[in-house]
Amino acid sequence: MTELAPYAAHSEQSRGRRFAEPPPAYRNEFQRDRDRIVHSTAFRRLVYKTQVFVNHEGDHYRTRLTHSLEVAQIARTVARTMRLNEDLVEAVSLAHDLGHTPFGHAGQDALNDCMREHGGFEHNLQSLRVVDELEERYVGFPGLNLTFEAREGILKHCSLRNARMLGDIGRRFIERRQPGLEAQIANIADEIAYNNHDVDDGLRSGLISVEQLTSIPFFDEHYAALKAAHPGAAPERVQREVVRRMIDTLVQDLFRTSEAAVLEAAPLSIDDVRSMERPLIGFSAPFAETQAALKRFLMDHLYTHPHVRQMTQQAHETICLLFDAFSADYRKMPAKHAERAEAAEKRDGRSGAARVIADYIAGMTDRFALQTRDALR
Repeated sequence: MTELAPYAAHSEQSRGRRFAEPPPAYRNEFQRDRDRIVHSTAFRRLVYKTQVFVNHEGDHYRTRLTHSLEVAQIARTVARTMRLNEDLVEAVSLAHDLGHTPFGHAGQDALNDCMREHGGFEHNLQSLRVVDELEERYVGFPGLNLTFEAREGILKHCSLRNARMLGDIGRRFIERRQPGLEAQIANIADEIAYNNHDVDDGLRSGLISVEQLTSIPFFDEHYAALKAAHPGAAPERVQREVVRRMIDTLVQDLFRTSEAAVLEAAPLSIDDVRSMERPLIGFSAPFAETQAALKRFLMDHLYTHPHVRQMTQQAHETICLLFDAFSADYRKMPAKHAERAEAAEKRDGRSGAARVIADYIAGMTDRFALQTRDALR
């Protein structure tokens, strides 16, 4: 096994867990985190949660589960190459979307609208809430009781208002400091995965075309080279190979640029990394613009496509219907959630109950949300 860099996250030096536990016998602390995430209910639900296309639209489109696995694979490659902690970066990657709503970003936006007077809703903060409070698997503590380092990586961004309520885990947002390098890698791997795999799924669906994508020099360069080298290749294979090569090129640039930034900063420990004013993991300027160009293209041509807009509208209507119905009568939720809402209202008013309702809706799969909506009509 490659020796970790001194500025990597070392499991034996972890800041620990919220609730003390005996050390694991055959795993390190970050491997335990990863295993708890994989065995969680929230992780299993990701298989029926939308990435871009609702699950019932086709068997081959990404879901939140396959997306999380793809993020983990990219992140592990970068971490291994840079002598960082592969177990931690895998745990963070697998957990980063545990709090995502049904229906992808459309569902998140709708639930945020519903919660506007009650503190809002943000899926990244919800992922931390899932692992800290909502998972119910252990008798000794709520949630999964993950290490500080895993929780630090899950919380990619946070408002100052929320950060002030989160204690140690929120302090870096107040002090404008950085998480460890493993968390930074997981964050960038997420961007690489969803940009490029949304291109792949968009092509598969027919909602975007190769002709449109060739307006992006990064895509066109790889596409032209492949067509010249393999003139008789099936178009679908060429398209998938282009996406693979784009990911590989981005990962190589990410490694080279980040390695140079680390060498220049010369951190001696993970706390040195945290004290930096800027992240050390990132692309060179040309490839940062390449990622931005892909993102703009997807926004202009895929995410706002009439077909996707129709799904977005259905998602918004479904989430709002569920929220309004449960707010009007808590007993329309299962007894456990209804009792929590009633207790939260007594303790924190209507906003407390609204948070319980948001927890319940956010945990739904696409399929269950649609079934529940139909049952309430």
